[in-house]
Amino acid sequence: MSAGRYLKEVRTHLGLAHRDVQEASAILAAEEENQELYISAARVAQIENESSVPSVFKILSLSAIYGIDFLVLLKLYGVQPDRVHEYRKKVGRHFTRLVSSVVHDMDTKVTIPMRIDPRFEWKTTQLVNRMVAIWGDIPAAFLTQFNPRKYMYGYVGLDDHTMFPLIRPGALVMIDDKRRRIAQGDWQNEYDRPIYFVELREGYRLSWCELNGGKLTLIPHPGSSARAQTVSFPDDAEVVGQVVGVAMRISSESGASREP
Repeated sequence: MSAGRYLKEVRTHLGLAHRDVQEASAILAAEEENQELYISAARVAQIENESSVPSVFKILSLSAIYGIDFLVLLKLYGVQPDRVHEYRKKVGRHFTRLVSSVVHDMDTKVTIPMRIDPRFEWKTTQLVNRMVAIWGDIPAAFLTQFNPRKYMYGYVGLDDHTMFPLIRPGALVMIDDKRRRIAQGDWQNEYDRPIYFVELREGYRLSWCELNGGKLTLIPHPGSSARAQTVSFPDDAEVVGQVVGVAMRISSESGASREP
């Protein structure tokens, strides 16, 4: 069923006239001080006749008035929020940023190993592809119970070599936003030293950090060509959290590092 026809059937089922929808949306617009939420009676008819696609604000109003989930209406107009995870692979790979891990539609499928090959030898190093006998798709809702706590996720831009070679460009990092205090002390090695995901005025960085008074110094890996950077804290920098996990390639596809 088309979006317009669906909305018309819902309105009719609720016993609402075009004028009733207009008056309800006027209340929302006045309450929120946002005229974009207002839908005239003529516009309601126009939307139902499929002559144009309503704005996100008008979809929000219809969602409230008709009691329909906002994301359901978006999907009726062809917007699938979970497709954003696929879109990220196609655009914006060259800058470091936070990455949302939220799954909006619990019917979205994820691929996981369903059965392990019984011939697999656990004591030896082997390809994971050969370890898995069957891959399968299951609803994302089945995985929510296995997530004991929520993390934030960050993507390391392909041009960001701050922590190279410890963390390579293109890596996906898991961030604990409850660990925002800069730890001070001596560490046995570089793997034990906390790495922080920091938001600056010009973007995001992940690095080792030192805090002295009101100055925060972002310290790159000594093997990187990046330079240390000192900014005012907390005026010019915010610690998003500590990096507690990382997923990355350990070799570039071409077989050579992009690091100069």
